[in-house]
Amino acid sequence: MDTVNRITSNSSKIVADAARALFAEQPQLIAPGGNAYTSRRMAACLRDMEIILRYITYAIFSGDASILDDRCLNGLKETYLALGTPGASVAVGVQKMKDAALAIAGDTNGITRGDCSALMSEVASYFDRAASAVA
Repeated sequence: MDTVNRITSNSSKIVADAARALFAEQPQLIAPGGNAYTSRRMAACLRDMEIILRYITYAIFSGDASILDDRCLNGLKETYLALGTPGASVAVGVQKMKDAALAIAGDTNGITRGDCSALMSEVASYFDRAASAVA
């Protein structure tokens, strides 16, 4: 539950940092004609990243990926294809959220030390599942 709380309370930062890093690596996305060009498209991109992150936290909390699959990922790739959204770029954004979330969740400041490798592996697996679903 602590991991979910840490990720949830930092979700805006996770999404913003991931988006910033994604657009720095793939500036064509925010250039004229890019999929995140215009404030409306950028807002939709950030909204989608937030939704994916929210469902990942649900999966972490329940320890079950079915809610992530059923409510978020099923059909998402097809939707992005229909909209002309590059799934590979979305997958990179999800991986960047994964990196940020793992850094926050794995921060040992203020917690009892212990081996959290299994938990961090589980958390990572939900992000990997989301990234592969849209790629």
